Amino acid sequence: MPKKKTSYQCTACGYENPRWMGKCPECGAWNTMEEIMAPQEEAAPKAYKQRGGQGAQALRMWEIEPGSQTCVSSGISELDRVLGGGIVEGELVLVGGDPGIGKSTLLLQVCDHLSKAGRRVLYVSGEESARQIKLRAQRLGAADSEMTVLTENAMDQVEEKLNLVQPDFCVIDSIQTMYRPEMGSAPGSVSQVRECAALLMRYAKTSGCAVFLVGHVTKEGSLAGPRVLEHMVDAVLYFEGDHQHEYRLLRAVKNRFGSVNELGIFEMTGSGMHPVQGASETLLSQRAKGASGSCVFCGMEGSRPMLVDIQALVTQSFLQVPRRTVDGMDSSRVMLLLAVMEKRARLKMYSRDAYINVAGGLSLSEPAADLAFCMAVASSYADRPVPADWAVMGEVGLAGEVRAIAQLERRALECRRLGFAHILCPRDSARRIQAPEGVALHGVDTVAQAMAVLDLLPAS
Repeated sequence: MPKKKTSYQCTACGYENPRWMGKCPECGAWNTMEEIMAPQEEAAPKAYKQRGGQGAQALRMWEIEPGSQTCVSSGISELDRVLGGGIVEGELVLVGGDPGIGKSTLLLQVCDHLSKAGRRVLYVSGEESARQIKLRAQRLGAADSEMTVLTENAMDQVEEKLNLVQPDFCVIDSIQTMYRPEMGSAPGSVSQVRECAALLMRYAKTSGCAVFLVGHVTKEGSLAGPRVLEHMVDAVLYFEGDHQHEYRLLRAVKNRFGSVNELGIFEMTGSGMHPVQGASETLLSQRAKGASGSCVFCGMEGSRPMLVDIQALVTQSFLQVPRRTVDGMDSSRVMLLLAVMEKRARLKMYSRDAYINVAGGLSLSEPAADLAFCMAVASSYADRPVPADWAVMGEVGLAGEVRAIAQLERRALECRRLGFAHILCPRDSARRIQAPEGVALHGVDTVAQAMAVLDLLPAS
């Protein structure tokens, strides 16, 4: 039952007040305020926030007609690689990254390419004006594009424009700025982000329009908003990299139409985001020749082998607790491997500062980089360089053993393509594959054996 509302009215002049007062402020009479019942208004029926279902029928698996997956090239090769071959019809993609890293620039380039290919494109911006988008388009060479630009935050207006234009490709920049007017919460709240994403998901699946959502990130680097947002979309792409580096990395952490952990490398220039062809050559182009503490590792980023330079600098420490600085690797994993090097390889790391870096701004997470890291540390400790035509890969255990790694054959082919004639790897993995022509596989069982092969054992 709704609570009855009361007020107080002056019997002399008719003045009303929600609280009782001894003296009427209107006419000045005393003890004339009497309690009255406020008229009850009939409550308006509550509007439904969700639409009704589509009335779909349950089907057995053999009754469902198989369909072919249609991919459209975005015009940017590295983006197509990350998406699994191209943009799929009716796909819902979430793109996240730090402010200013290039999300809007890359998507505006994609819109320009698709519109020039004869497809209907709608670019919805809730953060910038149409003039700001025009200025960016002029810088990217897309000033004469046929794409449609809409600067709007209200989702009912956006939905109306979607039904009018019926685009093949749509960009929402960003999902945190959109809101549904019938909901009382502020834009960017959990309920608003969830409902706006649900509306766009329904539109994408029913119309076949591919929708790209730009998402803000928190200070920790994760996507802002509810976690359900990542479950609703078909693919989640993260932009990585620092503003101080010239390269931007686009990584897929979820993809229903392709493999995860694919990596695309872009170069940020004044004319837009340009894909980097030959990532291994680019990352090794500025490698120091004949310097100690440098070791080349071939990692697998999704389906692509990539050579990177792992650097280590070990110096005498004058602090009570030696300093450890890590960039590009898991710091806890680095501490573990330093302890293994001290215990199993007799390196006196307790009195040394260690500085670790992965050149090019990459972030390595696979265990196959353990052996290359250990050899870089041993090289800097002994002040003797690793030979320039050697690549190192392998997982290291707590006992100092070198464990087998996956896809060694593909890594070896990439090493041969770039002129590396020797590969230091786990003995078990070397036995399972046929070495490519011109490449010698050197299998080892322990970290100490690997140091002996490269002549990096300490003098003691």
